[in-house]
Amino acid sequence: MSAAEQRPASVAAADVYCNALLRHYENFTVASRLSPRTLRRDLARVYAFCRTTDDIGDETGDPERATERLLRWREDVVAMFDDNVPPEHPVLLALNETVVRHRMPRQPFLDLIAANLQDQHVTGYEDWPALHAYCSLSAAPVGRMVLRVNGYGDTRRTELSDAVCIGLQLANFAQDVGVDAGKGRCYLLQTDVRAGGTTAAVRALCDRARQLLDRGRALEASVGPRLRVQLALYRLGGNAILDAIARAGYRTESIRPAVSTRDRGRIASTALLTALQRRPAASLARETVRGG
Repeated sequence: MSAAEQRPASVAAADVYCNALLRHYENFTVASRLSPRTLRRDLARVYAFCRTTDDIGDETGDPERATERLLRWREDVVAMFDDNVPPEHPVLLALNETVVRHRMPRQPFLDLIAANLQDQHVTGYEDWPALHAYCSLSAAPVGRMVLRVNGYGDTRRTELSDAVCIGLQLANFAQDVGVDAGKGRCYLLQTDVRAGGTTAAVRALCDRARQLLDRGRALEASVGPRLRVQLALYRLGGNAILDAIARAGYRTESIRPAVSTRDRGRIASTALLTALQRRPAASLARETVRGG
């Protein structure tokens, strides 16, 4: 059997590997239920890449060893884009087909690796420009990948997606202050901590997150119904986390607020209503880049 005849079976096995990585990955569970069946495999591959990259950065244990592994991973990703030989790693073997099919640019993939490399030697952020630059590497790329798989690549939608993704990450940072402290990290702005203490810094981070998440309304109005529901779920879920933090008095250095099951049901209902009520905005629809 020729290499060309063997490759489909190899890709199929690689997809099994990707799906195994994502069994407990909540974001993918949401995406798989709401996305068209034709895109679910592509999204699974994208999320498997993100999961693998984050696991190398977070679970290796030793920063020097993690850096070495991330640099090798980066070399493999660059080779996937530049070489005609199928990648060896199962995640990249599967992802390669998605990258080619949707003509995905390399930069979001490399940016996510860069964020994990930064995590190995940076444990805190002085001010908003520094934290925003980090979030642009660690959060925004995921949204850009998902948009591209769904056929959108224009500047306006990308900017709105970046804002939502960064808002979600800030909400998670505000929620996990105590958890991150246990890992030797702090994502609160040190300028805010010095000015008003930890609680005030958490509140300030939440305020930034709300402003960024609110930009998701325009993004939702510019896409089709299925993706609109998914995006609304992310925005509403982020705001629900922020509401839980506010109810806890922003004391997340000692409390980790969570979204209740009842609130999750309410969020799902609201997201579905959002999809039914909104129509894609014509001005943005004209900017759509499908496969280009």
